[in-house]
Amino acid sequence: MKKYSVMKSRNTHPKRGKRIILEMIQILNRHGYCTLGEAFNRLDFSSAIQDIRRFTYVVKLLQLIAKSQLTSLSGVAQKNYFNVLDKIVRKVLDDHQNPRLIKDLLQDLSSTLCILIRGVGKSVLVGNINIWICRLETILHWQQQLQNLQVTKQVNDGLTLSDLPLHMLNNILYRLSDGWDIVTLGQVTPTLSMLSEDRRLWKKLCQYHFAEKQFCRHLILSEKGHVEWKLMYFALQKHYPPREQYGDTLHFCRHCSILFWKDSGHPCTATDPDSCFMPVSPQHFIDLFKF
Repeated sequence: MKKYSVMKSRNTHPKRGKRIILEMIQILNRHGYCTLGEAFNRLDFSSAIQDIRRFTYVVKLLQLIAKSQLTSLSGVAQKNYFNVLDKIVRKVLDDHQNPRLIKDLLQDLSSTLCILIRGVGKSVLVGNINIWICRLETILHWQQQLQNLQVTKQVNDGLTLSDLPLHMLNNILYRLSDGWDIVTLGQVTPTLSMLSEDRRLWKKLCQYHFAEKQFCRHLILSEKGHVEWKLMYFALQKHYPPREQYGDTLHFCRHCSILFWKDSGHPCTATDPDSCFMPVSPQHFIDLFKF
């Protein structure tokens, strides 16, 4: 599997990790990032979604906010959130890329809004209830648009996937880290369909995303006693979150007290800048404002 930035060090001691988060919170507060909404407003996510390397990161962040942090956003932050979401949906409808990611995000968001709207009086919703109902209707409309999305077949007289040798096709499949992407690519040609069923491919995928103890607890064997790695991958997904990976991530510089995109970098004045940089996953970003 192609490896991107590691989002969270597996070797970081829990107490040390919490201490680092508290240190970052104190620094962010001094620079005006007192709430999740303020941080969301000040970081330019509208521009970030135009970069394919950052797109998945922003979508994941919006999904986490939709699941548990929607009511913590101020009115201005809510407006910004839905403006970014609107641009994401329009982008997907235009370029037909990553529709499944957005469908999952909208499903979580609509479920949260339904619960909050039904529980008005019990839950805190910032803003008029009619605005939230209007937003829910907009989300349902987006879901319908994505459901009706049809990828137009491109006419191309040049080189296609079918023209590539087997080892190159196999190499492409082994670089995919999402099981659904492998399944989808396997539907393109009979050759890819055959290659996408390779047991070693699915074994690598399971080992990449899950610990050995996890897939040992959910072992699925065929009638001949072979491990059904493909079935195991999708079964494990229901019990454990897969490893997160992004083309580009937000980083925090403890020396300069700034959040920045790793690929853009920033002119750090420290003697050893790399030692000051700390990756900030979407969940880590949310956690910064829970203390």
